[in-house]
Amino acid sequence: MSDQNQPAPSSSSMLSKVVLGLVVIVGAAVGYLYTQINQTRTEIAQTREALLDEISKIHETSAVTTQTSRRSVETLKTELDAARRQASQLAGQAKEDAEKHAEQLAASLQKVQQEQEKRVAAVSNEVSQVKETASAATTRIAEVNTDVTNVRSEVATTRSELEKTIANLRQTQGDLGVQSGLIATNGKELAALKAMGERNYVEFKLGKTKGPQRVGDIAVLLKNADPKRNRYTINIVADDKTVEKKDKTVNEPVQFLLSRATQPYELVVNEVKKDLISGYLAAPKVQQQRN
Repeated sequence: MSDQNQPAPSSSSMLSKVVLGLVVIVGAAVGYLYTQINQTRTEIAQTREALLDEISKIHETSAVTTQTSRRSVETLKTELDAARRQASQLAGQAKEDAEKHAEQLAASLQKVQQEQEKRVAAVSNEVSQVKETASAATTRIAEVNTDVTNVRSEVATTRSELEKTIANLRQTQGDLGVQSGLIATNGKELAALKAMGERNYVEFKLGKTKGPQRVGDIAVLLKNADPKRNRYTINIVADDKTVEKKDKTVNEPVQFLLSRATQPYELVVNEVKKDLISGYLAAPKVQQQRN
């Protein structure tokens, strides 16, 4: 009951205690804050120094880089100027080379044109010559055609005359009693006989001589010629035999046989003059040994 008799603390005493506690707390907080501020200041100072150091390094690096870049730019400018000068020189050389090349091309072109002109002139000359030759050939062809036409006409005429001549030729019996072939009495008829080609014909003219004269493959000696009577006498030498044909008349087939022929030879005298006879010898084409 004694506690109940003690007086209760006053309100001011309680407030003082609360204020004191707050002061202690505030002081402690201020001390802590001061400590934190000092630490923050120290860190800021360190950071500032680090930043200043980095900035200094950056400045140095930037200066070096700037100097290097400046040197590079100067080097590039120098190289650019050199390149421009070289390009200018090359352009001048290229221009000079191009002009020389153009001159060479112009000279070559002129030479080619001159050669072409010469060739064209030569070709034109050749063409003119060919034209002249062709014209001459055309004229010659026309002449040849005319000649051919004339020759054909002449051949036709000759053939017609030959046929007429052959038709007029006569056959007679020889002195051996053998039917003779066609008998020619003149040169025209003899030509017709030769054209027929049935026998081999040798023309002759024989005068009086001491010995026989060769006519084809036989020999003939004229012994007598009587132009008034158109008669003659001859000796025929063949197969090592001599046969006399006496007092024969003009255009009479004088026949004789040879060992190598199956048909008789025929000698025809067409003209008798003083000491001279002329005519032809008709020999068979087939010559063989007689049995």
